[in-house]
Amino acid sequence: MAPTRLPALRKMSKLAAAATVAAALGNAPAFAAEPFSEAQKGALDAAIRDYILKHPEVIVESLNAMQQRQEAAEKEQQRLALTRLQAELVANPSDPVLGNPDGDITVVEFFDYQCGYCKRMVEPVMQLLKQDPNVRWVMKEFPILGPASVTAARASVAALKQGSYREFHVALMAYRGRLSDEAVFQTAREVGLDIEKLKTDMASPETEKTIRDATMLARTLGVNGTPAFVIGDEILPGAVGLDILVQQIEAARKS
Repeated sequence: MAPTRLPALRKMSKLAAAATVAAALGNAPAFAAEPFSEAQKGALDAAIRDYILKHPEVIVESLNAMQQRQEAAEKEQQRLALTRLQAELVANPSDPVLGNPDGDITVVEFFDYQCGYCKRMVEPVMQLLKQDPNVRWVMKEFPILGPASVTAARASVAALKQGSYREFHVALMAYRGRLSDEAVFQTAREVGLDIEKLKTDMASPETEKTIRDATMLARTLGVNGTPAFVIGDEILPGAVGLDILVQQIEAARKS
């Protein structure tokens, strides 16, 4: 039995177990027309316990089926949300864009500058944009790993106003060690940003709105971690690798 399913098994109510076993035995309805007597309840409890001890795989199969139904329902809800929120995903003029602004396919990335997996994805993403000149890559700041992540996100959005978003993004992702406000501003200096202007733009309502909108969008779509990539009507969580990104982009093009 998979460890992730143990909590669900412990929480299964006696009624749910009864329904499962009754269905498996095929000799009792899921819900009786009349309430059970105490004697009937005792007999049913004993039958359920005996059957589960002899056939524990029935419970596992039932939980697997329930989990699959839940996952399918969540995926459908996510697909509908992606369709409904398409404009916010791909056409927010405040979002930084890498690659070809007029590309035939748009990929949206939710990321955090303190996320190790996000850092791991920078090289594959840059390689993809180099080998496929028709990809439009939208960056969504999703600072969920602490105050330094928020500072980095604000600085990154503000760097766009100085025309140095890509350089700053790559440099900040390349930073090794624990990120801090000092490290963010030092990195900004190293790529030639005007620090005073950067700080002013970081504090602007426009910068705050850009990050807030991206964060709310991520939550609405059920994105709870970074990185996460939206390609067509699919959300790919985690450091998926270059091959998977290429496959998904080609599939989205064909569809």
